[in-house]
Amino acid sequence: MVIKNVSLETVIGVTSKIPENRLPEIAFAGKSNVGKSSLINALMNRKSLARTSAQPGKTQTINFYNINSALYFVDLPGYGYAKVSVEAKEQWGKMVERYLKRSKQLKAVFLLIDIRHEPTANDRQMYEWICLNGYHPIIIATKMDKINKSQIQKHIKMVKQGLKTDKNTVVVPFSAVSKQGRDEIYAIINRILSGEEDAPKAVEEE
Repeated sequence: MVIKNVSLETVIGVTSKIPENRLPEIAFAGKSNVGKSSLINALMNRKSLARTSAQPGKTQTINFYNINSALYFVDLPGYGYAKVSVEAKEQWGKMVERYLKRSKQLKAVFLLIDIRHEPTANDRQMYEWICLNGYHPIIIATKMDKINKSQIQKHIKMVKQGLKTDKNTVVVPFSAVSKQGRDEIYAIINRILSGEEDAPKAVEEE
């Protein structure tokens, strides 16, 4: 995937209408400080287009990045920050669920997990939630440069066991420092967009 043109096209909040895009969408979810902005910037080949909030958990928007006028990277707000109020968490949940259910162009959801640690309760809840909304998450295990290479497979196994994934779940180790894993993520996206890899459809509202 050669990135030529990228732009932040749409930003929606709790009360905003889900945009009716005509291009396919690839969404990225993950807890605060898991490295989601770094991943998206690496995929877009930009240094700081996707910005991290100065205060973790404060970003309560869904951001749509237009990639080559061919698809959208959709940045979902980070979850799991302890200081966020219960009301804010509920609003975030409703907004993301509304997006997962109503987007007609969402093709896949990537869930970011810190490879150094066992998945948290919030990580497990998000994984199950994405599945309940009709998608099979692709796991990106971030911060792989912070562990020894000899430990990577052990930690991938830990992530899969912690999330209770099925045997077909894909886990891609990724480093924002070396960009290792980026080409594999590009390849997965290309297969999904070309129809070579199944992408579950969203659950229809009753």
